[in-house]
Amino acid sequence: MNFESSETQKIIASSIRDFAKQHIKPFMMDWDENQIFPEDLFHKLGEMGYMGVLVPEIYGGSGLSYHEYITVIEEISKVDSSIGLSLAAHNSLCTNHILEFASDSQKEKWLPKLASGEQIGAWGLTEHNTGSDAGGMNTTATNEGDYYILNGAKNFITHGISGDITVVVVRTGKKGDSRGMSAFIIEKGSQGFSSGKKENKLGMRASETAEIIFHNCKVHKDQMIGKEGDGFIQALKVLDGGRISIGALSLGISKGSYEAALKYSKEREQFGKPISSFQGVSFKLADMATQIEASELLLHKAASIKNKGENVTKIGAMAKMYASEACVRIANEAVQIHGGYGYTKDYPVEKFYRDAKLCTIGEGTTEIQKLVISRKILE
Repeated sequence: MNFESSETQKIIASSIRDFAKQHIKPFMMDWDENQIFPEDLFHKLGEMGYMGVLVPEIYGGSGLSYHEYITVIEEISKVDSSIGLSLAAHNSLCTNHILEFASDSQKEKWLPKLASGEQIGAWGLTEHNTGSDAGGMNTTATNEGDYYILNGAKNFITHGISGDITVVVVRTGKKGDSRGMSAFIIEKGSQGFSSGKKENKLGMRASETAEIIFHNCKVHKDQMIGKEGDGFIQALKVLDGGRISIGALSLGISKGSYEAALKYSKEREQFGKPISSFQGVSFKLADMATQIEASELLLHKAASIKNKGENVTKIGAMAKMYASEACVRIANEAVQIHGGYGYTKDYPVEKFYRDAKLCTIGEGTTEIQKLVISRKILE
């Protein structure tokens, strides 16, 4: 395994740093305070090729690997993890579901607009009463010849209001049957398809999270991805790759928090010397740096396996679990190193601290990751 960043990764990192300095950093606290989802920013990211990182060039994407994808999400998240979360959801959930499982004609129809950033993607699995128990979903699709009629609701959907294209997994068979669910591509403005409540969140506030509602929504059979009954199996495979995304998001938060804490510790003086010279602080920094290295290695091992087309379920869950839990610890210590200033919005660690917790919940909680890992190692 090559531990050096490729030239492409270095170019991407530099490009995003310049982009974030101009287009994200000056506005991020306003977006956070007012829960503004900056749609225009994602159109700009599309122009740079970051809305279709994994999409092949024949569909208008960048055709890059998971190593480059981790770099994209990580570097954005070092500045504003809300933007990193939305970028990850667009790429790894909606767009990737179509890329992995849709027909050639469906790919040709929807991928170019998603990859270019002309359209923003959403993905719907979670419901009000079915989080980890996705198999118990209540949203249904009834077969009526050439059409399916969808009824129900999904919640905690990233881009639930602003998404132009939504991939949704609904029940077409018996509740609890892994072959009783199917995936559909729904376009914004479809009759019977609407947005509901927008969530008022602790963190990740510039990443839009909302409910989506289906009321006798008529969807043509050509909008089904794969065959009837394939939806849940597809969703699990999409989540395998999505966990690498959340791991990359976590890594970005960890690095952003650590770099801010390191800088502050060298500048802040107490008792006539920088606080970094005190063991109580320097040991915190040592622990943070080590956890970042471990997170990064796990993620790129998962990326390497994913790039080969091999099963990534166990290592993806390990990477996501470790990186997300580490980022919560690291953000917490970054606030501690800042002392009282870390509790104010004048320093970036306050926002990292609020944003970090989502990483241990989204795309499978830490407890679900442990369930996935333990099942794989006990097979």
